[in-house]
Amino acid sequence: MSLFNPQSDAPLTLEFEEPSGDPAADLERGVQLLREVQSGERGPSLRLYRPDPTLAFGQRDVRLAGYEAARDEASQRGFAPLVRKAGGRAAAYHRGTLIVDHLEPEHEAVMGQRRRFEAFAEIYANAFKRLGVDAQVGPIPGEYCPGDHSVHGLPTAESPRNYPVKLVGTAQRVVSGAWLFSSVFVVEDSEPLRQVLDAVYQAMEVPMDPTTVGAANDLVSTVTTEGFIAALLEEYREHLSLI
Repeated sequence: MSLFNPQSDAPLTLEFEEPSGDPAADLERGVQLLREVQSGERGPSLRLYRPDPTLAFGQRDVRLAGYEAARDEASQRGFAPLVRKAGGRAAAYHRGTLIVDHLEPEHEAVMGQRRRFEAFAEIYANAFKRLGVDAQVGPIPGEYCPGDHSVHGLPTAESPRNYPVKLVGTAQRVVSGAWLFSSVFVVEDSEPLRQVLDAVYQAMEVPMDPTTVGAANDLVSTVTTEGFIAALLEEYREHLSLI
């Protein structure tokens, strides 16, 4: 029985993608895959890619007076401003981050939303722990795009930066008979993310502590995105089959 989907023991098809050069198309790709899973054209899938610089606004951000100014701030810093269909407040990502879309068919997909948030958060924290990162489940004060099941990391005496930082943001999209759980992991090169998110949140007049914007290698300098991908897949294989 899958930790993520108690109705299924089906293996996940693992897919690595390169960014297309069109961040909007890459974001929309997850929704397209969800429709394919819903229709039965595709089985359970795990899609991984390292995105081009993108500033993904939440639906609530669009209604703020400072939204257009925030879009301009993102564009000026080389981050494509987009609006995602799921998730909370604005989040930024680039090639030093990893996006994972986990998709599965499930008859009562809505009923399992909380279970999935809890299960994925545990898996993700454990993946970082494999690399020596002190990762914990839950928000930290002042974090961007706050969420009850986000994952944060704590610094040690040897950490390059002495602040707790948000490492993972998650969102779900549920349709009749299927679900998409999308996650962004911040692994390397946090400074551009910190700068753009600080500017964007100030433009929208949404409180946010920029010190919460960090990456795993701000806490353990030897962590790389390639190393994290390997650790994440090892953790996945503790719970289900990948093909």
